Amino acid sequence: MTKRIFALAMVAVLGMSFSVYKNDKLYEISKNIEIFVKVYKELNNNYVDDLDPGKLMRTGIDAMVGSLDPYTNYISESQVESYRINTEGKYQGIGGVVKQIGDYVTIVEPYANSPLVEAGIIAGDQVISINGQSTKGKSTEEVTQFVRGVPGTNLNLKINRPTTGEKFDVALERGSVEIPNVPYSGIIRDHVGYISLTTFTPDASKNIRKAFNELKDEDENLQGVILDLRYNGGGLLREAISICNIFIDKEEEIVFTRGKVKERDRNFPTNMDPLDLEIPLVVMINKNSASASEIVSGVIQDLDRGVILGQRSFGKGLVQNTMDLGYNSRIKLTTSKYYIPSGRCIQGKEYEDGEPVDIPDSERAEFKTRNGRPVLDGGGVTPDVKLEAPKVPVVLEKLKEQNIIFNYVTNYVNGKTAKEDVETIVFTDFEDFKSYIEKQDFEYETNTEKTLVELREAFDNDGYSDLLEADLKALESKIKAEKMNAITSNEKDIVIAIQEDIASRFYLQKGKAYQKLADDYEIDEAVNVLLDQKRYKSLLK
Repeated sequence: MTKRIFALAMVAVLGMSFSVYKNDKLYEISKNIEIFVKVYKELNNNYVDDLDPGKLMRTGIDAMVGSLDPYTNYISESQVESYRINTEGKYQGIGGVVKQIGDYVTIVEPYANSPLVEAGIIAGDQVISINGQSTKGKSTEEVTQFVRGVPGTNLNLKINRPTTGEKFDVALERGSVEIPNVPYSGIIRDHVGYISLTTFTPDASKNIRKAFNELKDEDENLQGVILDLRYNGGGLLREAISICNIFIDKEEEIVFTRGKVKERDRNFPTNMDPLDLEIPLVVMINKNSASASEIVSGVIQDLDRGVILGQRSFGKGLVQNTMDLGYNSRIKLTTSKYYIPSGRCIQGKEYEDGEPVDIPDSERAEFKTRNGRPVLDGGGVTPDVKLEAPKVPVVLEKLKEQNIIFNYVTNYVNGKTAKEDVETIVFTDFEDFKSYIEKQDFEYETNTEKTLVELREAFDNDGYSDLLEADLKALESKIKAEKMNAITSNEKDIVIAIQEDIASRFYLQKGKAYQKLADDYEIDEAVNVLLDQKRYKSLLK
């Protein structure tokens, strides 16, 4: 009897404690909201300069959500359209990527089957006016907002084609533009199929299923499939689950989510019949593979269904939901974490400038795959076959940033026609490209030069400049000479970039994806893994 009374008393005390805790929290919320309103009122009434209410509030909101994880964001009315493009893979507009080059916004990548392509507009064309209004000096964002609109509405563009000097008017009808999420699939060699997936937007799994069936129809002796998720930042959870289901049996629990609100915790099993449970599979990832990409690669790894190849993935194991706030604005906030079959969560634990900090393996908890292979939580998916990430030469980055390659290719393809079917492009006019660069105002500063400037300032401050001036000048001369040779010494990488751009002009997104296969050592390694079945099976033991 005494024990029972004691137990009832403890329940009562705990209940009171919870009530006090709850009331304390509500009081803190109420108190701080009141303080926030009063701070804003005082600033608005008494600050020396006039304040922009929207800008000031946006600063406060951004600071509030910025103190959390990088994926909890406020989405203003002006940002809603960009948010829809990222999550839905489609938008209402004319169908292409634009960029400000010089005085005008330029079409850099039209989308297949878009109003732009149907109107005959090509990469390199400049938009010089919209509905009679000049676009000279307008930013990319300003022009982009102007051309987007309701499908079926009309838009009049004046286009300048720099290669011919021709100016012409184009009447476009805005449409609902879909960005292809599977730009290319096909047999690449030795009975090995390849499928590229760029984003987990609606119909991604449907398009992967279609591509896989086409591979089997094309080659009845299909030996394996490569699923390329490199640079894929993720998207819809349901599409990730459906893609796993292509290679994993029905009613297999592959993802579960856990968060503060227990009623929202979910378990996600596969619910369809698979297409193939036996075909050897390699999933390619890199440091830019995130979220849904990590679900697919992590599930395939945990169930020993295929080999993961590349570099450790980004490390995003958080689930976001979007809530309407009124006035056509929203908040995207993290509501739970997701876990994959082994029980691990691949979420990074620390951030720096919005990027997850690399976690040493020694600090990551160990889990087991279905076959008993050790896998680690936190900080992304670690590949079964680790490859060094390709390094992009500084000179190539600068050639792209300054649009040197883009402008050269615009002139190079002028007057040339593509063959009917997509094919590998081979560029052999590198001397012509070097001559083109000599006529451009191409200058760039390397990280070494920036460091040298800082070093010179440090020497000046410490009084060593006279003593070390000769050494500094000698070092500067060596760096300058190396920069002069950088174009020639990095010829292979520059040619590959030129070839990809040419393929994009002739065959759009499909051409770019196809061209990347020609000079990709990671693809070669993936093919080698699939063709060496002894090695493939040993990696999964």
